[in-house]
Amino acid sequence: MAFDDAVKISIIIVSYNVREFLEQALLSLQKSLKNVSHEILVVDNASSDGTVSLIKRRFRDLVLIENSENVGFARANNQALARAGGEFICLINPDTIVQENTFAVLLQFFADHADAGMLGCKILNADGSLQLACRRSIPTPWVAFTKIVGLASLFPKSRLFGQYNLTYLDPDKVEQVEAISGSFMLVKRSVIQVVGGLDEDFFMYGEDLDWCYRIQRAGFAIYYVPDTKIIHFKGESSKKSPLQQRRLFYEAMRLFVRKHFKKGTALIPSWFLVLAIYASAGLSYASDVAKRLIWPLVDALVLSCSLAAAIYVRFKAEFPWQPFIVVHLVYTMVWLLCLAAFGVYKQHRLSGSKSTSGILMGLLINSTFTFFFKQFAFSRAVVLLAGAINLLLVPAWRFTLKWLARKGFGALSSKLQNMLLRRRSLVVGDRDTSAKIIQKMRSHINGSYLIEGVVLVTADETDDFVDDVPVLGVIDFLPEIIRRERVQEVIFSTDKLPYDKMLNAVANSLGSQTSFKMVPSDLDVIIGKATIDYIDDIPFVDLDYRLHAPFYQSLKRLFDLVSALLLLCATLPVQLYIRLWKRAEKIAIPLPLSANGDVQTRIFSRATIKMWWFLPALPSVIRGDLSFVGRDMFYALARKHVGYSLKPGLTGLEHINKRTGLTDEDRTRFHLYYLKNYSPFLDIEIIIKTLLKRKF
Repeated sequence: MAFDDAVKISIIIVSYNVREFLEQALLSLQKSLKNVSHEILVVDNASSDGTVSLIKRRFRDLVLIENSENVGFARANNQALARAGGEFICLINPDTIVQENTFAVLLQFFADHADAGMLGCKILNADGSLQLACRRSIPTPWVAFTKIVGLASLFPKSRLFGQYNLTYLDPDKVEQVEAISGSFMLVKRSVIQVVGGLDEDFFMYGEDLDWCYRIQRAGFAIYYVPDTKIIHFKGESSKKSPLQQRRLFYEAMRLFVRKHFKKGTALIPSWFLVLAIYASAGLSYASDVAKRLIWPLVDALVLSCSLAAAIYVRFKAEFPWQPFIVVHLVYTMVWLLCLAAFGVYKQHRLSGSKSTSGILMGLLINSTFTFFFKQFAFSRAVVLLAGAINLLLVPAWRFTLKWLARKGFGALSSKLQNMLLRRRSLVVGDRDTSAKIIQKMRSHINGSYLIEGVVLVTADETDDFVDDVPVLGVIDFLPEIIRRERVQEVIFSTDKLPYDKMLNAVANSLGSQTSFKMVPSDLDVIIGKATIDYIDDIPFVDLDYRLHAPFYQSLKRLFDLVSALLLLCATLPVQLYIRLWKRAEKIAIPLPLSANGDVQTRIFSRATIKMWWFLPALPSVIRGDLSFVGRDMFYALARKHVGYSLKPGLTGLEHINKRTGLTDEDRTRFHLYYLKNYSPFLDIEIIIKTLLKRKF
């Protein structure tokens, strides 16, 4: 877009699933820009929370750029920069609120300071505290080192150690700084014309530091101006997927160091800094893993104690410590895997029935070991006694934890209830019925539902709130909303929700470890297993697909992996013969590389495809990108059904029932039937029928 003298400021906002914050940001911008010639450009990175419909409904005057995928912060900003026409460009986060005088103050500062190329203001956290990143130094090896090892936190007032966030400076004094926060940057267009836009190698994080570094090296001054301020609700987009965002942060820091300090001669060498970044990232990930392992570690301790007690009861003074080590490792691992297969470490962490089922299955497997593996068969009595103790203790400590959460005292009780008993829930349906369900759920005496949001049936009825609960999007985006909000339970209202939409939404959420329930409008209609919760007069009926259970997911994956490895080994001589000695015409076929439809064309001999048609796909099956039995891979690739939960397969119900004019409804019916009735025997039956029908 050509430069437009009529536009003083171009505001650029990149948004991703922060609809409520974006709305407030736009309203505050309108007030602050009331007397300034401006334009606002919003780039939406494929949000699934109704952001686009909100903008089209309430903010029709701004420029909206809709991306079909999340292209990252830098690339999205560059898209808007290419269309912006203002003398000044402001990059601002959607989760911010600006002061009414913000732009008047900063424009006056530009007029008074000819050397200024970029400005940042005072940025506050939601609690009113200073957001330290609003003024900082370029993370040279020494500056970054003091931050990573904690010296900056220990000595914040030291000029030597406090350089990262300039904590030794007065936060209420104007300062020329090396860098400011990417959540608010006001820069002259003429500066951008010299240094260029954001570096798109940075997907998220680090691009603001890189931009500041290039602007400063080009000879333009960067100022921190605390005479005006904004509020930044930091990290609202990244809260939706914290592990992914942490990975992106450390990758950005590594990229920045390698880009700008690779050949430096600083006191701290760049390779040491990169090593420190990796170490810090490793500790961060290890902390997350440790939190996830708390539940199985407690069970492992209980299982170990029960085995030790059983061996002591059986052998008394002749306690066989040496064989106990091997027995402990094998038997304990079997029990832990069985508990995991029943979802005890996912959505059923406090379930007494699930933990009991896991222990019983483990007892059956471990008892079988004593008959077939002599090294574990020194005492069947030990296995039976340990199993009996486990049946008592493993559910017991869960019941105790639930009792403490319900009957505890003060803050401990409240925290345990939020963490253990209250299930993060979504209500799916039309606006009126959803409001009634929410009211009933809130009146439930146990308070076991933590209502995170509402998902509506259609986009045209999308609103901001339903009975003070935020609307998070429409049912078409339900799998993405479940992942983003980390929901544990979804409750469907069937009054105005078609059953096919509801069933498709459940099927497409395979692997989410989420429980699905429905509120039937007619109690004669019950779908799935007949497990019913009552909240006053509303029955919640469980929806259940067999392949949603972790046990069956693991079983299917094991079936694919073992079968593919055996076939790969068994056909290796054939593959070598075709490749090395048998000359044949080469042909290209497309193979999916992942479940979301990525494709790569690979070259194989016609003999391979004709005689051994499954061979090219075996590596993809081993990696988990394909399954032996799944959806029609080429139909899914052509139609871009990326929301489907079932992986593409070498064969499937669609394949063996293929006929002219197979409709979308037919494919959906086969898809849902398979999810509902999955078993390894069904897979074997489908594979046999495929072989019998195939013409070689």
